[in-house]
Parts: sequence; structure tokens; C-alpha cells
Amino acid sequence: MLFSRLLIPTLKENPAEAEAVSHRLLLRAGMIRKLASGIYNYLPLGLRVLRKVERIVREEMDRAGAQEVLMPAVQPAELWHESRRWQVYGKELLRFQDRHGRDCCFGPTHEEVITDLVRKEVHSYRQLPLNLYQIQVKFRDEIRPRFGLIRGREFIMKDAYSFDADETGAEACYRLMYDAYNRIFTRCGLVFKVVEADSGPIGGSFSHEFMVLADTGEDLLASCTSCDYAANLEKAAVALEPGSASKPAGDALELVHTPKVRTVEEVAAFLKVTPADIVKTLIYETDEGSVAVLIRGDHEVNEVKVKNLLGVTDLILAGLIRVQELTGAEVGFAGPVGLKLPIYADQAVARMNAMITGANRDNYHLKQVHPGRDMKITEVADLRSITAQDPCPRCRGALMLLRGIEVGHIFKLGLKYSKALKAAYLDAEGKEQYLYMGCYGIGVSRIMAAAIEQGHDANGIIFPVALAPLQVGLIPIALNDPAVRECVEGLHADLEAAGLEVLLDDRDERPGVKFKDCDLLGLPFRVVVGAKALAQGAAEVRHRGAPDNLMVPLQDLIPYLKDQIAQELHV
Repeated sequence: MLFSRLLIPTLKENPAEAEAVSHRLLLRAGMIRKLASGIYNYLPLGLRVLRKVERIVREEMDRAGAQEVLMPAVQPAELWHESRRWQVYGKELLRFQDRHGRDCCFGPTHEEVITDLVRKEVHSYRQLPLNLYQIQVKFRDEIRPRFGLIRGREFIMKDAYSFDADETGAEACYRLMYDAYNRIFTRCGLVFKVVEADSGPIGGSFSHEFMVLADTGEDLLASCTSCDYAANLEKAAVALEPGSASKPAGDALELVHTPKVRTVEEVAAFLKVTPADIVKTLIYETDEGSVAVLIRGDHEVNEVKVKNLLGVTDLILAGLIRVQELTGAEVGFAGPVGLKLPIYADQAVARMNAMITGANRDNYHLKQVHPGRDMKITEVADLRSITAQDPCPRCRGALMLLRGIEVGHIFKLGLKYSKALKAAYLDAEGKEQYLYMGCYGIGVSRIMAAAIEQGHDANGIIFPVALAPLQVGLIPIALNDPAVRECVEGLHADLEAAGLEVLLDDRDERPGVKFKDCDLLGLPFRVVVGAKALAQGAAEVRHRGAPDNLMVPLQDLIPYLKDQIAQELHV
């Protein structure tokens, strides 16, 4: 390929709109261009990266026994009403009407469509197991699209759906997909971790996320240093400390004047206590009514855990006026004593002997509050986010918190959709049974961004060989030198004939410009041919990210490059 004939509009300066490293470098490398908020065009080199990801995904999905299909992007609302997700999914679901006034949506996922397809075509246990997948454009109307391809509104996704006769079969398919995903991300050259995860609006009993580790990742995950436990912060369970529930102390409640002291930090300083001695009373509005959540002052509430406990879809902190209506006090002075709301307490709160809470009275707090004596707790549960100071919930070893980018998610759906849409089959005895389902997603376009977040330096992208748009950047020094031109053109032809992907920079630019663009594009190998190297019968080779150049004899160049590439591809 010739640089001069390709659309590669590189940029020297960082675009002001780009926050994430991958967003900045993809724009600078001319791989994507923004069309609208969270919606991007893929230019030739960016599309080459996507196609490489897709090829790896297809090969491993096919190897695992899945079959490729292609489903419509536009879905009728009737299916979503059947699954009861039309309102549950939230505002991320792009709803619209066609010219006949029929409600539709642009698919963010395809559980309803695939279940509808299978219920019409699969009727016997002899047709099972079945695993169908597609690679297709999805749309989720994110309220704040950000970080380029990491959280866009339109994106490319691989979604697969399995159908089995029973739970045992579904478990076996889940394990097949788990192993296939590990192979996919390994082949992509990514450093990743598999973590237990919350199933969110997709539903199901259990799920795992595949997280690319990167300091710039927007997700936090907890990982044990002693065992293989890992979970994202939404899911990570907090181990209950040894001991039993506390017993009331003999001290009576004490009302304390705390003028204009609202935050945990302010109350702790004013009363000369630690944040762990204070309990926050958080008032939430849910689709089932208002509730209070109690959390220790040095902890943070985990709203996903609260939503799962309550079985609600909406969970929103109450506003200033609503808090006053429910507690009789301004925000900062709410407390559980005398509160006429369902009260859900984190397990650490239930273990406290005495605590400091708001008094439901402006400028006052209560001391010596006991959970078993002074309030009526509806339920005690794990409602907080885990910290690096907590022990591993599995082995009680030390935890570390890492940042990552979710690139894959697999779910055990069970009977959630098959029951709702009445997808059934006849077993060997002629009895009707519901299909057991699984769901398996990969963010194809997000992988490209995640690889860059993990691999980059001050000069640009450092792509894994498996994902790089081209493997070799061939750069001539003084292309107007007949000997150099003849050598480079011959090399270009020989390298391509040997099956290598080569970008010949034939532009009339200074060598420094060509070097910078080669690094910016993340091409794994740079081969430089100039009069000086040519006089030695060699070319100057540099591996992207390596500190030094290597002089390789021209006759050894192709075997050398093929060997290096094969090593990185593990073939």
C-alpha cells in the first residue's frame, strides 16, 4: 500500500474535544472522524483494525460451535413489551415511530429478536443446543457520550445467544464461551482480567466481565492478591467481619447542637470523632416509593447493590425539598430515629454499638444511637462499595483495586426471556419445556480503543501486532535517489508477496515527518532504507516502542520480520 494513495489525514496537534488517550490518538492518526455526539466515521486504517478484531472474533466463535446470523437493527416495540423491557431499559433505548405510527427502537441488544426467531424455528430437543451470533451496529442513547469509542452512542458489537435444553447444557455453553473469550482477548494481544459482574438491564443470574487493564480505564475492579477472585466494584462482595451483632449500650440518646455542620467530615471534626463513628442516612426515590439507606461515614453506598436488594429499576437521591418533607430537616441532618420510611442498613452499620446520626432537626445530631434499640431496620445487607482495605470475600487475602475497560460480558440468562416470550421446545417425552439461554457480548469497536489505552507512548499508538492496521512501515530516505527507489520498490513488492502488510511512505516529506507518522499510526515495525544502509546491503529496522534500531541484511529482512511477527502472534 502507498501512503500517498490512502486517506490517512493525520493531525499534528491534539484535538480539543478529545479527553481519553485513545480518542485523541485515533483522531490524530486519521482513523476516525466525528459525525455527531458519540457517532463516528471509520476511515481506512481504522476500519482495517476493526476488521482484524472481527476476524479473530469470528474464528473463535466458529471454533466454539456458534453460527453467524445477521438480525435487523430496527426492532418492533411489541417484542420489548413482551419481555417487559420497553420501559425498564431506560432512556438509552432510542425509541421512534415509523410512518404508520408503530413504535420501534434501534437495537441496543438483541435478546428479544433472537428469542422470537428461535421460538418460531426451534421446536424439538433434537435441534439443541444452538448458539447464534452476529457482528452488527448497535445504538444506546448515552446521556453523556465520552472518551470517543469507549462510550459512544453508536458502536459495533458481537452478540451471541445460546439455547439449551436444560441448565446443565447452559452451563456447558457458558464455559465454552468463557474459554472462547479468553482466547479472543489473548489473540488480540491484550492484558485483561476476568471479573464477576452485575447483570444490569440484560438480566440473568450470573455474569462475568472481561476487563482490559489500563490506568485510564473508567471502571474499577477489586482483585485478590492471594486467590483468583476478581469482581467489578458494582458486584464485589464485602466480607462480613467476624463477630456478632452489637448490643445496646446503657447510654441514652443525646441530642447535640451542630450548627451548620452537615458533611461527615464537618461532623467528625466538630464532635472530635472519626468518620467511622458516624452513619449517613441517604434518602432515595425508587419506582416502589421512598426509602432510607444507612451507610457508615467512612464508606460509600453501592447503588447497584441497593437496586438489586430492592428489586427496583430507578434509584435516585431525593432532592432538597423532598428530604425536608420526609425528615423534617435540611439535607445533612437526616437520621433513622423516628423516620417513617423503610430503612435498609449496611451490615457494618448493624455491627456498631453506638453511632452518631442526623436528628431529623436542623442543626442537630444524635449521639449514642443504637441500631437495634433506636430504629426499625427493614433489612440488613451488603450495601457498600468494597475498598482496598477490605479482605477478599473468598479467602480473606489482600485486595488491590485496578482500573479497566470492559470489552466483553457474558451472562447466564436462564429462563428470563424464554418464559416472557414463550420460547419452548418438546423434550424426548413430548413435554413442552422452556429454553435455557445465555448471552455473550463483545465490544468490537471498543477493543480498538482499549488496545490504545493500554498501548501508547508520547509518540502515538503502540498496537499489538494482531490489531495493527498494517505490520510494516517502509520508509525510504531520499526517494529521488535511483538506487534507493529501486531497492524500496523491490522490497515493497517482495514483502507483500511474502504475505506481510506494508505501508510504503512514498510522500515527498522529510524523514522526520515520516518517522513521526509511522509511530503515530502504531505500526509494529519500521523499516528504513537509505543510501548509507544500502551501501552495507542492509535496512534499518525498529520495533515500535523499542529504544534501538537494528541493522538487518536485506536478504534476511523478510525471514526476520516474519519470525518476529509470528512470535508476537503466538503462531
